Amino acid sequence: MTPVFIISAPSGSGKSTLVNAIRTNVDRLEFSVSYTTRMPRGSEENGREYYYTSREVFERMIERGEFLEYADVFGNYYGTAKRFLQDATGRGHDLLLDIDVQGAGQIQKNLPDAVSIFILPPNRQELEKRLRRRSSAERMTDEAVIQRRLETATREIEKYEEYDYILVNDQLSDSIDALKAIILSERLKAEGRKPSRSDEEQMTKLAESRRLENVRPILGPILESFRRATA
Repeated sequence: MTPVFIISAPSGSGKSTLVNAIRTNVDRLEFSVSYTTRMPRGSEENGREYYYTSREVFERMIERGEFLEYADVFGNYYGTAKRFLQDATGRGHDLLLDIDVQGAGQIQKNLPDAVSIFILPPNRQELEKRLRRRSSAERMTDEAVIQRRLETATREIEKYEEYDYILVNDQLSDSIDALKAIILSERLKAEGRKPSRSDEEQMTKLAESRRLENVRPILGPILESFRRATA
C-alpha cells in the first residue's frame, strides 16, 4: 500500500519551507497540491502552491465526492482531491499531504494507516515574529489577521496528541533531517524491511526520537507559552 504522510502545522511554523525542502531530498515522493477558494498571494502560482478555484466549482467537487478531505478555514475552502492518491499509487510512489488539523482528522478516519506529523514552532513569541515577517512580505499587515492566526494556532496546537510524530521547527536543517528520516524509516516498514545498514539504523533512531511519546517531555514550555497568552 502507498504510504501516505500527513503534515500539519499552525500558520507560520515553517511547514511550507520544510515540505519544499523534502520534495527535493526524497525520491518517489509525490506532493498533493490542495484546491482552495482563496485568492493567490504574492508570487503564488496556480498548480504550484494550490489549485485556485471558485466556491461554486469547489462545492460541485464536494457533491461529486472528489475529495479525500476538505475544510473551511478562515472563510475559504481547502481540499485534497482523491485523484492524487490514485495517481501516486499507480506510479508506486508515496504521497505527502500538507493539510490543516481539520483535514488531517478526516484523512486519519479514511486512511487509518497514514503517518501523521505535526510541526510546532519553538514558542508563541517566535511564531508571532514569523507571522509578522510573512505578513509584511505579503504586504498584508492587518493586525486583526495576525491575531486571528495566533488564536487559531493556539487551538490547533492542542491537537498535537493526535499525531504520530512531532517536529519542533527551531533549526531548519535539523527539522529537514528529521522529516526525511521519518519518511524513509516509514517507507522501510511499509516494505516489510528492518534497518540493515548503519545509515538506516541511524535514520530510524532519528525518526523514533521524534515520535510523540519521545518528544512529549520537551513540549511543556512550548505549550505553556501559548496558554499564557490566552489566560
